[in-house]
Amino acid sequence: MTQPASEAQQGGPAPAAKAPPAGGADAAGGPPGRGAGGRRPAGLRFDARNLSLLGVLAALVLVGGVTRPDEFLALSNLQLVLTQASVIGVVTVGATFVITSGGIDLSVGAIVALASVWATTLATQSYGFLGIAFTAVVVGLGCGLVNGVLIAYGRMVPFIATLAMLASARGLALQLTDGKTQVVSVSSVLRLGSRDSYILGVPPLVLVFAGVTVAGWLVLNRTTFGRRTVAVGGNPEAARLAGIDVRRQRLYLYLLSGLCCGIAAFLLVVLSGSGQNTNGNLYELDSIAAAIIGGTLLSGGRGTIVGSVLGVLVFTTITNIFALNNLQTDVQQIAKGVIIVAAVLVQRRSARPGEV
Repeated sequence: MTQPASEAQQGGPAPAAKAPPAGGADAAGGPPGRGAGGRRPAGLRFDARNLSLLGVLAALVLVGGVTRPDEFLALSNLQLVLTQASVIGVVTVGATFVITSGGIDLSVGAIVALASVWATTLATQSYGFLGIAFTAVVVGLGCGLVNGVLIAYGRMVPFIATLAMLASARGLALQLTDGKTQVVSVSSVLRLGSRDSYILGVPPLVLVFAGVTVAGWLVLNRTTFGRRTVAVGGNPEAARLAGIDVRRQRLYLYLLSGLCCGIAAFLLVVLSGSGQNTNGNLYELDSIAAAIIGGTLLSGGRGTIVGSVLGVLVFTTITNIFALNNLQTDVQQIAKGVIIVAAVLVQRRSARPGEV
């Protein structure tokens, strides 16, 4: 049994029946059936993508420093950029798992809005800090559960199921608020968003974002759950034959996405001190775009948390630079669109046959 394994590692022929490994993915997080001969180039491509994103981020910092040196490089502005990136960043971590599995979630922005609204009703605020945090997370998990059941067991197309959730969650959020802003009166929540709560100059929201990022990276790259996620995205049928319960895995992934939306909703409540039915507007597009430019394959089978986080930072920095230079929002959207198209074209050029 050991000799055929060594031949596969050296790039030699191997029986087709042994193509899908038991774990459903190789050590590099690639789709099932990849030998060691494909692992090193994949790893090099991941590093190249991350380095290129770091280069883009450095160039943006240079542009901001040149155009608005006093404002952009101020510590308060850098803290603001990281804080704003924290909310959409947490959503993007969950979206990265879903996209890696070959799915899509168009409802993340609406779920954030619904969770933030439900968590800031007068009834919820009467339970204090824990009541608001608990409600936001539970609402996110509930929406994720509905998405997961419809997709995994109802056999609905993810695009349709999450589009229905988008419309329903937005409508329910509007109904709960009657179009009004719900102001938070819980002092402990408001205090968490003030500068007095910064730890060594780092906002608490950024620390939460960092914790979610580290946890997401560990789960995707160092656990069986992560390997199964990659396997399902790479080849669902091969994953099923390898013993993976594909439907249950997809249910868990949409639950994870809902959990991240609930956490993001709470962070948004802390940041804005209110709940609105317009919260999370276009988060679905921003999270998908950040994951794509970070190197996550839209068709599934490959995902990177580090790349997704760098993508979030790139978009947030662009928004900040445009705001400081009083440039129009439409120009900002055009710039984002160009970056997304460029990133997808780079993916197509660097992908192996059949990946894109």
